[in-house]
Amino acid sequence: MEDRQILELYFQRSEQAIQETDLKYGGYCYKIAYGILGCREDSEESVSDTYLCAWNAIPPRRPTVFSAFLAKLTRNISINHWKRAHAKKRGGGQVCVALEELEECVSGSETVEDRMARKEVAACLSRFLLTLSEEERKVFLCRYWYVNSIEEISVRMGFSASKVKSMLFRTRGKLAKLLEKEGLQ
Repeated sequence: MEDRQILELYFQRSEQAIQETDLKYGGYCYKIAYGILGCREDSEESVSDTYLCAWNAIPPRRPTVFSAFLAKLTRNISINHWKRAHAKKRGGGQVCVALEELEECVSGSETVEDRMARKEVAACLSRFLLTLSEEERKVFLCRYWYVNSIEEISVRMGFSASKVKSMLFRTRGKLAKLLEKEGLQ
């Protein structure tokens, strides 16, 4: 079923919208959740929560790219789930490692002043991603959007783990320089 047809089901408040979303994007959402959570049960719960959030957001929202809308919901829900589960624990897991790697470039502060800067940082990051080669962009997104391990990325891309690490290191360096140049770091 086409995305516009699925969205129309949401606007009609038909429960079939959830079924069609699951048929078309269930595996995609699960892969995102599992990459962050690493647990089947928690990933399934995150995907279910994604469908609930989509149901509550549509209408009034009408996402232009439905797959990206679902990916963002799944990712945010999964990260929040991971944070709750690890609130008292520190260390371990791909999420922690990936966030620590990016910490050098992007502050995770949530002050009122920083909320205004977040949009600027997001716009800068979008522009930055467009300057990368396709390979660099894929590796960067696999690591920091989908939270894949270095090993998963190396297998997927056909690179050695050291090449992936090196690409990520150089890309983070480029990002840090751009953020500094833009006055966002």
